[in-house]
Amino acid sequence: MKFLLAAGLCVLVSLPVQAGNQKEERLAASVRDALHQAVSDAPPTIAIEDADERDRWLAEMSRRLEKRVPDPTARKELLITIHYEASRAGLDPQLVLGLIQIESRFRKYALSKSGARGYMQVMPFWIEAIGNREDNLFHMRTNLRYGCTVLRHYIDLENGDLFLALGRYNGSRGKSKYPNSVLHAWHNQWAWTPSQVAKTETPSPATPTPASAPPPAALPPVTVAPVKPPPTPPVPATPAPASPPAAPPPVAAAPVKPPPTPPPATPPQIAAVTLDPPPKPPRAEPAPPPASRPPVRRDIVIVR
Repeated sequence: MKFLLAAGLCVLVSLPVQAGNQKEERLAASVRDALHQAVSDAPPTIAIEDADERDRWLAEMSRRLEKRVPDPTARKELLITIHYEASRAGLDPQLVLGLIQIESRFRKYALSKSGARGYMQVMPFWIEAIGNREDNLFHMRTNLRYGCTVLRHYIDLENGDLFLALGRYNGSRGKSKYPNSVLHAWHNQWAWTPSQVAKTETPSPATPTPASAPPPAALPPVTVAPVKPPPTPPVPATPAPASPPAAPPPVAAAPVKPPPTPPPATPPQIAAVTLDPPPKPPRAEPAPPPASRPPVRRDIVIVR
């Protein structure tokens, strides 16, 4: 039987998880004291005033978690503790459910290669920093208390920037893979209507209010003497604006007579010139007829 239990524990521990590798940082004394007080024990309850509303939340979350945590008793105890610890640290319980799904897949004994442990994969150095040496991070309430306190501390350290705080929780500040995975699981698998969650604000763990503390004594009324207002200085009279100069009277324009139209110019008359006819060329005399040649006698034979 012991052999079977040991083998089952080894299987659970050896399963891969997207563990949070928180980095150890030096804490101020005031921060250390506040975180130590935050991880002190208290009985867990669901911080929802209306009983019907509380039962509806528990039934719906139990239905969603049934495949991961089959035992109904263990499932109910886990959900009540998650809601209590998240509300106590000023966190949305639905955000913590999404973070646990990414960190350990709701495995109580999950153990990462870097040594992070439990549901919320808390690093062991936090025990020495803010807790007690006998604290066991595999204990459900202890693990959830440490995890919610550390996440709240990182959110305050990042001035409310949840994206950077989630990256710091996982040891991957500045990278988007892990914060986006947690935010996706929160809004898509564990979302719950805000009007159904308790509207009462849980006091911060850093400044707890003890229930047995007596109310502070009322202070005697203080009579405040009426204070006379200072005299109002006289307002200097504003000089009236100078009236614009009067416009000069209009000057009547003298009628302008058009210049007389000159008579059209008469072109000068040109005297007629009588032209003599050109002289006739001299008549050419007929040429004399050419001299006739004497006839040639063909009966004369010239002998040489």
